[in-house]
Amino acid sequence: MRLKTKLLHRVNTTTTILTDHFGRIHSYLRISITESCNFRCSYCMPTNDYHCLPSAQQMGVDEIESIAKAFVGMGVSKIRLTGGEPLVRRDFADILRRLSALGVEISITTNGFLVDKFLPLFREVGLRSLNLSLDSLDKARFDRITGRNAFDRVWGNALKLLDAGIRVKMNTVALHDTVMDELPRFLDLTKGLPLHVRFIEFMPFAGNGWEHHKVITAAQMLAMVQERYDIVKLKDEPHATAKKYKIVGHEGTFAFITTMSEHFCGSCNRLRVTADGKIKNCLFGKDEFDLLGALRGGEDLAQVIHQAVKAKHPVMGGQFAGGYTQRQAESIENRSMVKIGG
Repeated sequence: MRLKTKLLHRVNTTTTILTDHFGRIHSYLRISITESCNFRCSYCMPTNDYHCLPSAQQMGVDEIESIAKAFVGMGVSKIRLTGGEPLVRRDFADILRRLSALGVEISITTNGFLVDKFLPLFREVGLRSLNLSLDSLDKARFDRITGRNAFDRVWGNALKLLDAGIRVKMNTVALHDTVMDELPRFLDLTKGLPLHVRFIEFMPFAGNGWEHHKVITAAQMLAMVQERYDIVKLKDEPHATAKKYKIVGHEGTFAFITTMSEHFCGSCNRLRVTADGKIKNCLFGKDEFDLLGALRGGEDLAQVIHQAVKAKHPVMGGQFAGGYTQRQAESIENRSMVKIGG
């Protein structure tokens, strides 16, 4: 508690709060700690041959800690660890322990396969919330999407997280050949379980086969929900990316992340650092800023961070003028999702 108070005092008195040219204050950092993944999800992994960067070109444990501390000193109050799949990194436990000592909220995005291995660690550091990706409740379809026969293990680990009192946000990408068929099954999960199921509109990244006509919008999904269930709209938190709802009488909730059909750029408070130490100021932006190079060269990290924040576009990385329906996948410059971090 003393450490957290000290850090908050630094934030309140500093003049380096991360504000862009549009008045948006950035307090949420996503750090990708690896490009490796034990799944091969079609919407995330490029369809061509995929190769991870050598470990020497990716951030080490000390470097991740130093970079995180720099952001915390500039007002970041929440850090999410992503990948690839963050739990496959051999020194994941060390990374989580170090960042959990910074006095900020820590969370993780995972595919859930290795969760059981780390449950004692999650309890140790006081992890309260976790995002778990699960795109199908049908075993055969799950195998096809992920390239792995692992549904039973992932679902079992989701239940173990709930049993441990950890809040589970279940992320489901709204794939055009899957979601409308399975949406009711996902919603039925919320009847007796305190799950928070979130349907994410299909987004374009290098090599993932995106086309604008494959996007199933939140409005389309909501219309189906309203035909079947009595629902109420819940209040969304400041800077929320998810529009939350609840089925009357259900224990859990559901939400839509409307990245394509109704962006939330006006209240964005997020920054990303890739596994090779580049700042991306927008998920869809092509601009990158070499934070790891600056750290290894003994340069001022604050200067690079501020440069990245000030270069942020007002909407969707400056690549979607006219809306997503006017864009072709080949005209969008970006990394693959696995190389950005979920």
